[in-house]
Amino acid sequence: MSAYRLEVAANSVASACAAQAGGADRVELCAALELGGITPSWATIAMARDRLRIPLYVLVRPRAGDFLYDDLECESMLRDVETCARLGCDGVVLGLLDADGQVDVPRCRPLVAAAGGMGVTFHRAFDLASQPEQALEAIVDLGCERILTSGGAPTALQATALIRALVVQAGDRLSVMPGAGVHAGNLAELALATGASDFHASAKRQHPSGMRIHARLGDMAGGEIRSDERDVRAMATVLRQLV
Repeated sequence: MSAYRLEVAANSVASACAAQAGGADRVELCAALELGGITPSWATIAMARDRLRIPLYVLVRPRAGDFLYDDLECESMLRDVETCARLGCDGVVLGLLDADGQVDVPRCRPLVAAAGGMGVTFHRAFDLASQPEQALEAIVDLGCERILTSGGAPTALQATALIRALVVQAGDRLSVMPGAGVHAGNLAELALATGASDFHASAKRQHPSGMRIHARLGDMAGGEIRSDERDVRAMATVLRQLV
């Protein structure tokens, strides 16, 4: 069994199935990947759960933009977490900060509690934290099992020193998972440089539209962006060869 795990950010049921077929170890299901991801629909979650044999984590993020949320948004997230639990998901992916860039522990606690037996990943809200080392400790105390991070840089490969330091700080208390700009061509280098065991990628490609008459509509009739099975398989192969 490989010591490394590949999580794929899938923006549809088709993407989730492609990730599974390509050898991903886990799916993070979302919508609007081009906006950094938001919570997918109930139907999308249910259909993905029906079709996946690998662990399914669902992004709980009510909107694009920052990670400072009001009471209504927190209630929405709480209900989404509860829905994921009822649908039999394996985990949720969330993250909340206060206005000063610290982990918003009081607002996070009810969401983690609602997750119950599901796993919880703290997402790239972490990359906006004002003090990453302090944020990691708060996330450990919340009971999260994983942090998704680019090290605060546009791509994870640009922040390997910080990510490695976070991996060492976390020890066996949680997993620090590099994400952003991860692909088969840099995965081995990223693993060596960071010491991480979990990696996150979208493996997304633009698929052409099947419409024959669409030129005048521009982007509205463009093809779908979804995870590509071949790209997932290439990354899974790289990780297997690192063992």
